[in-house]
Amino acid sequence: MTVADPIRRPTDASRYAPIAEHGLIGDLRTAALVDTRGTIDWYCPVRFDAPSVFASILDADRGGSFRLTPEVPARTKQFYFPDTNILITRFFADDGVAEVQDFMPIVDDSREADRHRLIRRVLCVRGSLPFTARVAPRFDYARQSHTVRAEEGLTIFESPELSLALTSSVAVETDGADVVSTFKLVEGEAAVFALDRIGGTVQPRHCPQAEADELFDATVRYWRRWLSQSRYRGRWREMVHRSALTLKLLTYAPTGAIVAAPTTSLPEQIGGERNWDYRYVWVRDAAFCIYALLRLGFAQEAEAFVRFLSEDISFDNGPGGPMQIMYGIDGRSEIPEQTLPHLEGHQGSAPVRVGNAAVHQLQLDIYGALVDSLYLYDKWGQPLASDHWDTVSDAVGWVCDNWDRPDMSVWETRAGPQHFLYSQLMCWVAIERAMRIARHRGLPADMARWSKARDDIYRRIMRCGWSPRRRAFVQREGEEVLDASVLMMPLSKFISPTDPKWLSTLDALGEELVSDSLVYRYDPKVSPDGLRGEEGTFSICSFWYVEALSRAGRVDDARLAFEKMLTYANHVGLYAEEIGRTGEQIGNFPQAFTHLALISAAFNLDRALG
Repeated sequence: MTVADPIRRPTDASRYAPIAEHGLIGDLRTAALVDTRGTIDWYCPVRFDAPSVFASILDADRGGSFRLTPEVPARTKQFYFPDTNILITRFFADDGVAEVQDFMPIVDDSREADRHRLIRRVLCVRGSLPFTARVAPRFDYARQSHTVRAEEGLTIFESPELSLALTSSVAVETDGADVVSTFKLVEGEAAVFALDRIGGTVQPRHCPQAEADELFDATVRYWRRWLSQSRYRGRWREMVHRSALTLKLLTYAPTGAIVAAPTTSLPEQIGGERNWDYRYVWVRDAAFCIYALLRLGFAQEAEAFVRFLSEDISFDNGPGGPMQIMYGIDGRSEIPEQTLPHLEGHQGSAPVRVGNAAVHQLQLDIYGALVDSLYLYDKWGQPLASDHWDTVSDAVGWVCDNWDRPDMSVWETRAGPQHFLYSQLMCWVAIERAMRIARHRGLPADMARWSKARDDIYRRIMRCGWSPRRRAFVQREGEEVLDASVLMMPLSKFISPTDPKWLSTLDALGEELVSDSLVYRYDPKVSPDGLRGEEGTFSICSFWYVEALSRAGRVDDARLAFEKMLTYANHVGLYAEEIGRTGEQIGNFPQAFTHLALISAAFNLDRALG
């Protein structure tokens, strides 16, 4: 592992709300984080991967924010309006109680969708409370200056590439590059702020309270109508449905793409360098998301993602195969990575990165995730079209020729390619699921070639992936390092969940990588990954562990581990990528991978419990 400068430690962490102290709102094109203090500290207008205008979660001084809080000391509580993605932050003070309702209306593909209206509705429900609002945009990740001007009762923020319009039902005044409002509400009174992206065909438009009320009701109806499609009736309905609502929020409606997370550079270790941009479509993550949503009955999302694959992605047989590991939400293949040195990072965790250099890594496992999701789509959704089958056949043919190549695998290591068991496992899945589709539908396939490759992979894993000394399947050939990704072996039906070799592996993982139900993906001290610092437990692995225990017949252990994992969710049921040593959420937030694994674990544990 490369020796680097000591990890920087922030001098004043109180300037930042912890990652877990946030809820998420969005309009299926972009999203915003709202902390429990009433501040929007992450927002990229127009689309998930656009430059930010509010990024104080990455730099409390320079990033920009939209603060809306009482002027007096107040306790806060935050929750979602039931069965929706409308976030409510309540303030409890000596003289009154009030709440801020944050939401983004969901509209169709008309010109109005390009407004990306963000509404903040303040209601005083008891007594009286004085409030202060400060709208402080910092355009293009705080790299572009802007002007502020009043126009017909609106405030216009203009930068060279983007303009925003603020409408307010209370008086505002300009303070340098910001806008400030101080007002007092008594019981029964309300105030409305609306922030719109304007330009082109989207003209500035007021948002009176009556319109805000109508949009609130319409947004409630939208989310409840969508959620009513769920077929889940199990024991953990609230958490499963919150995860489903979160996955839907991470969907880019114009193309059907699903982002891995709506944020960039939230650290996997406070003060560390493991900070990545996740606002793109990982083929693996999105495919697993489709599996989770199909399980619950949301077939339209699966159809939209298959359409994204067929219409927006170019399949070219380059050195990395017919597919990249990730794409832009519009299907673009180039996602250049750069650092933003003028931003200090969350709690001093630099660097802040935009783009992702892992885009051109070879990660063979993506083909298994993709073909498995298409197999389930063909089974539970709509039969694959002939063009889709041709694409699948070409991809599987490539896998047959390349499955034994070293790669970077699921954890995107930057320490050089290796022969990872997980990659070989998912190549086996790609071929095996394609064979199932072909048999079920009577589709043309080179079965002899596919069958030979599938069997060769199986034998290679059983011969080279098994360590007699460790009595366990290991991370990669030639080493005896344990890796939580092997938890997918029984989940993908590669091995029986009660096979003696698997049960021995499960015990070994439990002893070495599991800490009170939380699962580390591997130990970077014995498996260097090219990066300095430590990381927390990986939440998707924790849910994989639950499912593996359940399938192995250890149902009581699985249920206890699952219930423990639920206690690590934040106050509104959201999970980041990882959980730190003291139970804090770390990494990009919320993480699609984690929520889809929760859904799968709950579904299978319910079935095991009967």
